Amino acid sequence: MNPIQNILVIVDPTAQQQPAVAKGALLAQKLSARLDLFICDTEAARNIRLARHLRQSPRAPLEQLGPWLESIAEPLRETGLDVMTEVSSADPLHTALLDRVEHTCAGLVIKDTHHHTLAQRTLLTNTDWELIRGCPVPLLLVKETTWSAAHRIGAALDPGHVDDKPRLLDRCILDEATRFAQALGGEVHAIHTYIPATMIAAATVTVPPLVVDIPPEALEEERTSKLKELTALTSDYRMAAPTIHLETGGVRETLCRVARDCEIDIMAMGAISRRGLKRMLIGSTAEDVLEYLPCDMLVVKSPNFAELVVL
Repeated sequence: MNPIQNILVIVDPTAQQQPAVAKGALLAQKLSARLDLFICDTEAARNIRLARHLRQSPRAPLEQLGPWLESIAEPLRETGLDVMTEVSSADPLHTALLDRVEHTCAGLVIKDTHHHTLAQRTLLTNTDWELIRGCPVPLLLVKETTWSAAHRIGAALDPGHVDDKPRLLDRCILDEATRFAQALGGEVHAIHTYIPATMIAAATVTVPPLVVDIPPEALEEERTSKLKELTALTSDYRMAAPTIHLETGGVRETLCRVARDCEIDIMAMGAISRRGLKRMLIGSTAEDVLEYLPCDMLVVKSPNFAELVVL
């Protein structure tokens, strides 16, 4: 695992609050990394800023983004951080952002995220989701929530490697979750959710689905097997038993419940890049969970994720 020397923060020129900047500054301090504040101005962003400006102070000139971004950077520099700023213009936003990541040496990208409409979720055109699919380095999508002093980092794992997830990905998730926990003085919680195979089999053999009496021994046997896999996966990370969670249920609902119950600040999850019809039909767990998680989400890829694209 290479050290993170540069953190790229994508600054939203239309937002009043900048949680990505605040959290990026904290991580830059803890990791001794440089902080790059980057604005990509788009036509849509310019229209939003102009409309707001005309409502609030129509007689004054429109504030320029360069000086505004410097006003954010300067207080951070006074704390001792190495902060760079840059403003560019391009459309579409996600293409410009991915190009920026590709041509910099950023080890971490941070961006704020907001609720997306049903139309955005259906069309799969949201910038956050394009970054989830294409960003080659860890991507931290932050909300306006504040991190607790405990700094609990969740690691959503898949020891069974369903949905075509490569085995290396779980290790990468644990490595990044551990990096964040160590930097922030927190702890890692390993989480695996599953629906018992016996329940799935019972549901598929009855049409319409009926209530099936599943022997408790079968459920316990599968749980024991799953726990063995999860324990083996986390054995090298010296995790205490209370921080290892094996839960039954749907991924989205269960991860969100564990995040609330354990007061998780950041949920580290894996994502693999997909293209074509399969991407449209399946999507990724990270995309599905993003809308509902009560905490920030750290998206992790395998180092060779580009070779694993399903066409």
